[in-house]
Amino acid sequence: MNVLFRLTPKEKVAYIFDDYTIRQALEKMQIYRYNSIPVLNRKGAYVGTLSEGDLLWFIKERNFNFSKTETVPVSKVPRNKDNVSVPINTNIEDIIEVATKQNFVPVLDDFGTFIGLITRKDIFNYMVQQMINKNDLVNEQNRLNQELN
Repeated sequence: MNVLFRLTPKEKVAYIFDDYTIRQALEKMQIYRYNSIPVLNRKGAYVGTLSEGDLLWFIKERNFNFSKTETVPVSKVPRNKDNVSVPINTNIEDIIEVATKQNFVPVLDDFGTFIGLITRKDIFNYMVQQMINKNDLVNEQNRLNQELN
């Protein structure tokens, strides 16, 4: 199944732009209760993933006070690990392993523009539904076999 069938579109995803200040990023992450958030440039391209840890280490290493977070853009914050992104034509089955290592998988169009994401929960729910469907099919086959015998 293509990722589009389970995609949370960009319009329903909280993200930040790379020119946001550290404070703006922290506030958005707090509002949405995210521990990591997609970072986009103003053209909509996926830049990477910013985590709470990235922000906290950056602030700690520079001995920032809170007012300093209002002037420094998140583009200055080194990111420990960016979430692996996938193209729009990817099948969900192909990103199961990726999702075991990150909470969400950014989905990009053919031009590298962020169009949304697939959460680990979306993938888990898809896998559960596949198992239920397979189980239903096996049960139906067993029932038909019993009728034939």
